[in-house]
Amino acid sequence: MELNFDKYQGTGNDFILIDSRQKKIENPFLFKRLCDRHFGVGADGIILIQNDDKYESDFYMKYCNSDGKESTMCGNGGRCAVSFAKKLGIIKNNKIYFRAIDGYHDGFIRDKDLISINLLDVDKNKIYVYPKYVFLNTGSPHHVLFVEKIKEKNVYQEGKKIRFKNPYLEKGVNVNFVEILEHNMLQVRTYERGVENETLSCGTGVVASVIAACETNKIKIKNNIGVILVHTFGGKLWVSFIKTKNEYKNVSLTGNVKFIFKGSIMMDDIIDDINKNK
Repeated sequence: MELNFDKYQGTGNDFILIDSRQKKIENPFLFKRLCDRHFGVGADGIILIQNDDKYESDFYMKYCNSDGKESTMCGNGGRCAVSFAKKLGIIKNNKIYFRAIDGYHDGFIRDKDLISINLLDVDKNKIYVYPKYVFLNTGSPHHVLFVEKIKEKNVYQEGKKIRFKNPYLEKGVNVNFVEILEHNMLQVRTYERGVENETLSCGTGVVASVIAACETNKIKIKNNIGVILVHTFGGKLWVSFIKTKNEYKNVSLTGNVKFIFKGSIMMDDIIDDINKNK
């Protein structure tokens, strides 16, 4: 069976996108091989676009990390999914309403390559501020550390150490290293679970880092409205939100999305090769 796919990247976070509205594909071994940068296509994750008629959204976005396992919400992946859905003709205008594992999201095509998605509101009671780090969930769980000289950090080594220790040993966590720059800007580097390496950008990690910085008064906003520019190794992202007494609302992630290429691969050949090498 021939499997068609498109590859996209959102600020360097790259994904294989598959239209599986007609036939669902459920094979973590296949997904892992496709994401392999030596034996497959190469990507940080797989995104499946599925029908979601029962819930009355435009589509369901199923996300799997490069380890082949279904994971939690992916911010940059969601932005790429919006662009792919536009290409598939699922939406006729520049606004979309889709569902992911954590709930419903709006997507907006601001320009040809500039795409925003709304993430879920963040309850302040579920933001845990500790002396050395902040923990919160922005669709995925994030451990946020504030550091200096971020470019000198060994994110792989230090992030892996945190990701595989208690209290995260069972489910894992994404580890974000954050430096506060001039003019209320941030630089963020992230070790992602499931990828088990540093990625060039992590959308939900950038959002978590901005909210953590705001909650600990490391950045300042006016009239409880924030629009914060974040630098990642993959490019620039903007996080906007409204801060209320009890939560962060109207949380939005905006940045560039690029179509890289489309292709096809013989799925049966890959599965046969996987089975031979088990």
